[in-house]
Amino acid sequence: MERKKAVVTGASRGIGKGIARCLAREGYDLAISYATQREEAQNLVEELQAQYGGKYFCFQASLEQEGAGVKLLEESVKALGGLDLLVNNAGVTRFENILDLTPEILNLLWNLDFKNYILMMQAAAKYMVQHQVRGCLINITSSRGERAYAGDFLYGGLKAGLNRAVQSIALDLAPYGIRANNVAPGATRVRERLPGETDFWDELGQKIPLERCGTPEDIGEAVAFLASEKASYITGVTLRVDGGLILPGMPERVLPGEDLNGWSKAHSPFAEEVLKEIH
Repeated sequence: MERKKAVVTGASRGIGKGIARCLAREGYDLAISYATQREEAQNLVEELQAQYGGKYFCFQASLEQEGAGVKLLEESVKALGGLDLLVNNAGVTRFENILDLTPEILNLLWNLDFKNYILMMQAAAKYMVQHQVRGCLINITSSRGERAYAGDFLYGGLKAGLNRAVQSIALDLAPYGIRANNVAPGATRVRERLPGETDFWDELGQKIPLERCGTPEDIGEAVAFLASEKASYITGVTLRVDGGLILPGMPERVLPGEDLNGWSKAHSPFAEEVLKEIH
């Protein structure tokens, strides 16, 4: 049986690496992208080759740059010899109070976290239609697309936009047998724990209903499922993988020693400076 072929953006580390590992295990040939971590990307390619065989390629791509995503897709398809799955994962997280937002951050998040996803989906879908591939498009969004926190209006708003956009994209592509879905991680450990280490992710995990943070492989398993024939009747959905993180509202009661979860006071450096001058 011919191996399937996938492109995973931003796979040199974190969630992208977990996705790549799960897809390689499922028998995919892969082209992965990295922005700056060339050595980590190359190490991953060598790891997957040694463990699973198949074909693996890595390409540098600064996906916030105009045209970089489409170019990456073209190079990847040429190297792989086809395309069955695109996973849009590469992105940045930036939190800004509306009072402190700069045009640079606005443009960065818009270009990398939204615009590039749309353009790469378009390019992948056109290839699939032209070659009669009943493929899959999967975007990594965020539970912040559903739940608001102070300072995440831009990041969360763009993720919410992708959650809504994928529904119409799924309708556009359904006649061609192409499925489009999202995976929305919650708090996910993006750095491997050192032996004996207790860190921020362990402390945060205790506040989550399932009492741990997610792992890159948790997200990878969700992607592998949505890309598989087991999910062949699923399209236009955003699958939240967050251990129940955003299910609770504001606590009805707080026990001694516990802190308030669920919301926080807004913090703005701009406003603090203004208030200093006033007082």
